[in-house]
Amino acid sequence: MAAQSRLPIQFWIVTLVAFINSVSFTIIIPTLYPYAKEFGLSDLAASLLTTAFSLSQFLGTPILGRLSDRIGRKPLLVLSLLGTVVANLLAAVSPFAWWLYLARMLDGLTGGNNSVAQAVVSDMTTPEQRTQAFGIFGGMFRLGFVVGPPLAYFAQTLPPLPGITPLGMSFVVSAVMALVAAVLCFTILPETRPPSECDLKLKLSLADFGFGRLATSFRQPVVGRIFIMTFLNGATFTVFTFAFQPFFLTVLGQDTKNLAFAFVLFGILAFLSQVFLLEPLRQRVNLVTLLVAALIMRGVLLILYPSFPTIQVFWILLVFFGIVNAFPMPLIDSLLSLRTSKDKQGEALGTNSSYLSIANAIGPAISGLLVTYGYGIPFFVAGGLTLAIAFFAFSLNSPGNQAPAV
Repeated sequence: MAAQSRLPIQFWIVTLVAFINSVSFTIIIPTLYPYAKEFGLSDLAASLLTTAFSLSQFLGTPILGRLSDRIGRKPLLVLSLLGTVVANLLAAVSPFAWWLYLARMLDGLTGGNNSVAQAVVSDMTTPEQRTQAFGIFGGMFRLGFVVGPPLAYFAQTLPPLPGITPLGMSFVVSAVMALVAAVLCFTILPETRPPSECDLKLKLSLADFGFGRLATSFRQPVVGRIFIMTFLNGATFTVFTFAFQPFFLTVLGQDTKNLAFAFVLFGILAFLSQVFLLEPLRQRVNLVTLLVAALIMRGVLLILYPSFPTIQVFWILLVFFGIVNAFPMPLIDSLLSLRTSKDKQGEALGTNSSYLSIANAIGPAISGLLVTYGYGIPFFVAGGLTLAIAFFAFSLNSPGNQAPAV
């Protein structure tokens, strides 16, 4: 029994690749806004860099997922990582603002490798292992939020290369890390898609862009509600992530050093929660019940932030929020994987990532609008919506939404 529950060595390889990839992504988070200001961009224009990335990822992710089903996981994973390398090098040497937008869009188009990596995890694990595997996989992504921001500041202390500013060096370091992940993937990661199930011809059609499928996928009898859950969960969380920084800096009167520490603390707590708490709870509690409980607690915590706007309360709430917020996405991913047939895993996970990408584009824009009415308003709105989403999640327990994957 123990042997059956032990995760295969290939899982740890793809998790290592995903970790390096996530660090290369999170290095950019504390860098992008000040880097945009170097080009003279306004706050609104700077925020659109994130939107450009998310919308591009929304377009590119279903294609990568579909092609990974067709020609194999490994080639798509390597190509997408190399796309990140090229995009970040372009950003590092950008002479104009429009070039920076181009770099972010390229990174978005090729940045759907997380869904391909998830398909690899699904290929190599049994249904009994899947929640644990996705929990660890998501935890490694969260760990990237711990390593990435400090590494960004370290990169800015390095002697800048010719034609690259100190902030641009963060993009260089990010590109190097993505290249390391690509090399590891190419050299030691096995292909998990059997050759008999692959069509090695690289052919694309309009259907591969998935617009029609995306527009109708939420109506699918088994996984449709899971796609909706991914979108709603992602949108409410990104409303919080945008409002978090001005609230912390302006309302609580903190500095950027403490803000960086908050990001690190949040990442550590989320990582520990996913790795050490998710699986024991999953063994004792139904997946949907656990998801509903996590969403209810997250909604309440969001409402408490602006209700008690002191730094002491903030740190207490952040501890609980970091632990609770680590649960929803691995649980949603696990539910989707368990309720999708094996030959549709890449397509389903790619579509799911597209819903998350569009949520990541919409959430900050909504939050930016709400902030104009008050720094606490986005928290109240996100908290109330999260509580409503928790009740929606109950529907995933209905018999019509529990068909087993085949």
